[in-house]
Amino acid sequence: MAKSNNEQTKAMVQTTKLNKLPVPGEYETEFSAEEAAEVFEQNESANQAYENEE
Repeated sequence: MAKSNNEQTKAMVQTTKLNKLPVPGEYETEFSAEEAAEVFEQNESANQAYENEE
């Protein structure tokens, strides 16, 4: 029996975006205390620079 042209191959199906396994840590929402402190310090310095401009 001839293969239909509108069917995808196994390789095509395996490489589609929706068929891929998630990458561990890609959507990680947890962060360390050090990361939080860095962001806090950056925000503080930005606020101080803004207040000095006024």
